[in-house]
Amino acid sequence: MASSSAAAPASLGLGLGAIGRALLLPAEDDASAPPAPPLPGLMRLRCAVQHYDWGRRGADSLVARLAAAGEDGGECDDRPCAELWMGTHPSAPSSLAPDVSLRDWVARNPAALGRAVAARWGGDLPFLFKVLSVAKALSIQAHPDRDLARALHALRPAAYRDANHKPEMAVAVTEFTALCGFAGTQELKEVLRTVPEVLELVGKEEAAKLMTVKEQNEGIGVRPYLQSAFTNLMIANEEAVSEAISKLKGRLDVESKVRALTKKEKLVLSLEKQYPGDVGVLAAFFFNYVKLNPGEALYIGANEPHAYLSGECIECMATSDNVVRAGLTPKYRDVHTLCSMLTYNQMFPEILKGVPVQPYVTRYTPQTDEFEVDHYLLPAGKSVTMSPVPGPSIFLVMTGEGEIKAGSVPDEAKLKEGNIFFVPAYTEVKLQASGPGRMQLYRAGVNSEFLS
Repeated sequence: MASSSAAAPASLGLGLGAIGRALLLPAEDDASAPPAPPLPGLMRLRCAVQHYDWGRRGADSLVARLAAAGEDGGECDDRPCAELWMGTHPSAPSSLAPDVSLRDWVARNPAALGRAVAARWGGDLPFLFKVLSVAKALSIQAHPDRDLARALHALRPAAYRDANHKPEMAVAVTEFTALCGFAGTQELKEVLRTVPEVLELVGKEEAAKLMTVKEQNEGIGVRPYLQSAFTNLMIANEEAVSEAISKLKGRLDVESKVRALTKKEKLVLSLEKQYPGDVGVLAAFFFNYVKLNPGEALYIGANEPHAYLSGECIECMATSDNVVRAGLTPKYRDVHTLCSMLTYNQMFPEILKGVPVQPYVTRYTPQTDEFEVDHYLLPAGKSVTMSPVPGPSIFLVMTGEGEIKAGSVPDEAKLKEGNIFFVPAYTEVKLQASGPGRMQLYRAGVNSEFLS
């Protein structure tokens, strides 16, 4: 597992002795404990890279470039570099030094989380911060709500490694495409009319119910018919799916000579090349096709189907790695769980633009307490100050150079691409851009609405 590198905290004027002493501190509620030394204001992190096969490779991967830059000039890893994880999830926790994990340090220093965060989330970071570099589609998936996460973790802990829910938000760094949520009823009816390969697997009886249903249908609604049709497709046997996809390819090849294919048709042909014979190729017809421009964001709540398709993004989520998959993947599939858990809502997802909170800073605030994301874009010579907040933060330097000063640390630390820092609660942070171009950073923190 590759990781972005970190100089020892001593390089920021935070002698390792202070961190070492902090690691030996007893819990805050131990009345017999000696007074705790002051928390450092800023700590450099080493963060893990996940080498999933859908990731981009080498210099084409933002994840690889950030990891290499963090290694103080190392070369990009030529393996697929899919995700950079910044946080405390046990699958890939960040570290302050080779033998000091952020997870352990936070558990021993709950004051770094702030009182409200420590009380709500039990002495751990409530968010997991990531960078994603997507070369080919991720699985058709959904993330369980808390109750389902607990049940799945208890039943199959090898597949579902924690008991937490996983709302998430993706902020596009490049053009970013995804499937997200079910398409509207009229679009689905058009699919059943014009894509005979899907109609065949859904079945004429279930298709007829969906074709004739009205939006409200006297209070019954579309959802039960949509669920039945989608489930029939997803549980179809592999031979039938493979035959249907072969027919689809042949038909579209012929029709492309006399008409322009739709965006969705072009998409499914692209997916077929990535995952030949996979039912997810046909399932794509059921979902909204979403394209984000750089700076736009997408929030995905519990039990909503989605699949990231291409591009690079900043992602933030609750601290969880629970994924229920059912297509476009070689990994474990839990088709019946996915089909039963989905909301079957039919709305095009809201595209978040972010809200300016001060000069050079844009904030993305999702519908969950665990996290928010700030985007800092500072022209050379400009500075910005983040007032102390009662929760922890993680900063990632995406591009450019500058300086950072946090809390009472007397010396300014240099910033460059790939640097990642943990900042405890109640710490003022001042950032200043230097060098020829703009300095770009992202910050993950606990949702300000929860902290206010």
